Amino acid sequence: MVDSATQRRTRGGGGAARRAERTAIRIESARYIERNIPNLDMLSDEALDLIEYNAETVLEEIGVAFVDNPVALQRWRDVGASVTEERVRIPRGLARKLCATAPSRFTQHARNPERSVEIGGRNLVLAPVYGPPFVRDVHGGRRYATIEDFRNFVKLGYMSKWLHHSGGTVCEPTDVAVNKRHLDMLHAHMTLSDKPFMGSVTESSRARDSVEMCEILFGGLNDRTVMTSLININSPLTFDSTMMGALEVYAAANQACIISPFIVGGAMAPVSIVGTLTQVLAEVLAGVAYSQMIRPGAPVIMGAFVTSIDMNSGAPTFGTPEASQITYGAGQLARRLGLPYRSAGAFNGSKLPDAQAAYETANSLNAGLLSGVNFMLHSCGWLEGGLVSSFEKFVMDADQLGILHRLAEGVQIDEEAQAMDAIREVGPGGHYLGCEHTQRNFKKAFWRTDLLDYKPFETWSEDGARDTVALAAARVEKMLSEYREPVLDPAIREALDAFVAERKAAEADAFV
Repeated sequence: MVDSATQRRTRGGGGAARRAERTAIRIESARYIERNIPNLDMLSDEALDLIEYNAETVLEEIGVAFVDNPVALQRWRDVGASVTEERVRIPRGLARKLCATAPSRFTQHARNPERSVEIGGRNLVLAPVYGPPFVRDVHGGRRYATIEDFRNFVKLGYMSKWLHHSGGTVCEPTDVAVNKRHLDMLHAHMTLSDKPFMGSVTESSRARDSVEMCEILFGGLNDRTVMTSLININSPLTFDSTMMGALEVYAAANQACIISPFIVGGAMAPVSIVGTLTQVLAEVLAGVAYSQMIRPGAPVIMGAFVTSIDMNSGAPTFGTPEASQITYGAGQLARRLGLPYRSAGAFNGSKLPDAQAAYETANSLNAGLLSGVNFMLHSCGWLEGGLVSSFEKFVMDADQLGILHRLAEGVQIDEEAQAMDAIREVGPGGHYLGCEHTQRNFKKAFWRTDLLDYKPFETWSEDGARDTVALAAARVEKMLSEYREPVLDPAIREALDAFVAERKAAEADAFV
């Protein structure tokens, strides 16, 4: 028999628990996108055959340069390529044959298994901006990035529901020595987030540090792929020793590399779509083939970072129709090659998170979804042609990534989606707000923004008449105030701290 006082305490406790549950901070993370929509194939089979034939001709007749890397040159000789000084000419069909061992999809493991991602197939993994030396926010304006900025971006990435990946160099922390900042950046990704992340590529020793830190974090790799790293090709047709040195380390350790030509049409590639795609494919074939010479079966991603150039100013342009056409075409080539595909992002050339930034970003994001991209680097935070990581733009873009998730679901046609019961219930001249079908589905029927304002003018005005940048600034502050560090085994944290401290103490600071 329970007395009345106990019953009151139980009811009160239950109510308090429910209130606490309603007000508790939830860190939601959506699963990577699994497309239920077709890819947009812009090029005919005839065009694709032509591009593939011409790319093989480029490799055979013109060749590619492997600069300052005698070991790589010898590897090419050993498989039958012709090497003259640093120029490698690859017989027709050889590069494609070597590429055949690369997997069409792979798992990148996160320290939280629920956050692991599948890269390839019909999937799309979204990762944040990469590489800018500057940051911008409404409080400090445009300035050089610091390690504190970097950590805040990692926290925002962890808190962003639609972002699946923590990324890599979300900004370049210029207040830390060049030869040591990779340690702090990796440490931030490993401790402030439990999403998958990228390794350092700025020197082979830093790639090795990345692998060793992952050995600590994951308790040994055991051939698992836990990093994806960006290996840029120095277009046109040049593979420098820094990038190839990092690739060699990662491929040997079975860590994934994005083999990505860095294309500015009219500067690093021809002005024509087909000419650019020919060069992109030739560079990718050579880079992926080289990774498979290091370790057959090492995971790789075909990359295509593509922009055009403004012929008046020489500045890169973004969100253009030509860039979209190349993005679509490269996706078709990647699928024919049987490789995961990286391209697109929140690209724009604007100095501020304004209408130009929004238009160009939307064009690029949608092209990425429809072109079959599997790994989208720069999906949020990019500003000023990649020179700036913007805090406000980061949360604006991260909110919009939810639209890609919804579009990728496709259109349902089951009985509930047909809504015949609702049409019968409402009949002529009625409305659907109160009908049973609406009541069952209203919570999930439409994608809902966490940022944009849809209030009536009067309410919006009373609330301060804030524009989107002001709303984004407030959201940045809210997300950072609600951030909670994911749990990490104290022994692992201590080992990571010790590794970073030891490596930093082993050499003097270098800022160049």
